[in-house]
Order: sequence, then C-alpha cells, then structure tokens
Amino acid sequence: MKLCRFQLKDYAAQHPNLTPREAFQASRSGILEGDAVHEISGELWGSRERTGRKWPANRLRFLTPSWPSKIICMARNYVDHAIEMSSEPPKQPVIFEKPVSSIIAPGDSIVLARISKRVDFEGELAFVIGRRCYHPKASDDIRTYIAGYTCLNDVTARDLQRLDGQFTRSKGFDTFCPFGPVLETEPPTPDTPLETFVNGVQKQSAHVSDLVFSIDVIFRWIAEAMTLEPGDVVATGTPAGVGPLAGGDVVEVRIGGIGSLSNPIVAPRD
Repeated sequence: MKLCRFQLKDYAAQHPNLTPREAFQASRSGILEGDAVHEISGELWGSRERTGRKWPANRLRFLTPSWPSKIICMARNYVDHAIEMSSEPPKQPVIFEKPVSSIIAPGDSIVLARISKRVDFEGELAFVIGRRCYHPKASDDIRTYIAGYTCLNDVTARDLQRLDGQFTRSKGFDTFCPFGPVLETEPPTPDTPLETFVNGVQKQSAHVSDLVFSIDVIFRWIAEAMTLEPGDVVATGTPAGVGPLAGGDVVEVRIGGIGSLSNPIVAPRD
C-alpha cells in the first residue's frame, strides 16, 4: 500500500509562500492506488478510514509523508561508497542527524549553498517510524514499528564535509533533505533496486542487499540510544556514484516498488 500526504495543486498555487512545514500542516492524508488518491482521516500510521473523497494524482502536489522530530542517517553503509570516500566500511553503524529545517517536498527546489563549491546528491532508501520505540527486545519484530519506506536525497556540501571532518554543517543546509513522495508499507526485498539520475543520466545503482548494515540492525542501533517517535525518518545510506549538482539540473531518486523523488536544482540565493 502506498500512503501519502498531499494538497490540491489549486490550493498550492493560491498559497505559494508557505514554508515546507506550513505546507505539510495544511496537507491531507491519502492512499495512492493507480492514478488516483483516496483521502483518509488521521495520520498515515495507525487505523485508517477512507473519507470517500478521491482525486486524480495529476491534480495533486505530493508533500513529504511525515514531519519528523528527527532525521537520523547512516554513514558509509555501502562498501563501494566507503571506498570512493577513501575510507573503509565501519565496524559498527555510524549515524548522524540532519535538521528538520533541511526538509523539502518532492518537486521543491534544492538550493545550492553559497559557501560551498561542491554540493552532491546522495540517493537513499529511508523508512518512517510508525510506533514509538526505545530499547527494543531481541524478540521484537522491528517491522511492526515501521510505517513505511520512501526515497530520500541526503544532499551534501562535500567540500565542507571534508573541511569540518564531521557532517552537521555540510548536510544541514535548508533544502538539503527532500524525501517522499509516498510511504510504501511493504518492506523492500534484497533485490529492490536503488538508482539516482541527474538530468536523466544514471549516476548511482545498487540493491538493498548491498547495505553493510541491514534495516533491522540500523533500527536497533538507533533505538538503543534514543526514542524513535512516529513520523521520525531514518535514512539507510547511499551507494557509490555520488557527484556534484549544478543550477538547472534535475536530480531523481528511484527505488523499485516505492517510486521516484525528483527535485530541480537552483543557484544560491543572494
């Protein structure tokens, strides 16, 4: 099942100056079935009831499927990406956080950072928490805590990452965390493909089986340290092939069975 948050395009056109958070707060919940979205009441996780209203998907603007309290990401979770970063795969998960102020919706513009000379794409599989969890038991099935799976682009000012020696500033700029457009409730399989394209040219290609640490390991590692709340986003890492973006580009993250996340790139604001 594909769950989503959306606005009618007519409403979005009449309210062009909403911040990403304000736009999310004004959105509705739905189930995407074919070319139509059926509105549901309440959040995307928990019990869902159809309101009886539905719209053609081409009349809608899709928003991020959640507004999290935190975005936790994995570093060097593909062997080939660790190698291209002149590093070795970590012996244990390495996590970092992106601020919620970096969130934008599918289709929104990624704005290049004024103080960076190289901003890279990083296509990733992400999952969204559906139930609060802290200190899960070994016997717990972590899939019951996950609302669904989605596409995410962990946009990174690569030169600043190397300069700082850590991730907070380089990955925290406004517009550096688009994700969506849907939550797929069915877990990905080992052969689920992840691809990233820039201007229609494939730049990254991998499968879920290529992850160094699995979704189960990632979830347990994070939940042992901090409470995961409904709506929180966890990004599982990016494969090799990361590269720079320029104004006028369009970057697209595609994940089999989930969908496509596309965002245009614009030059820095004055």
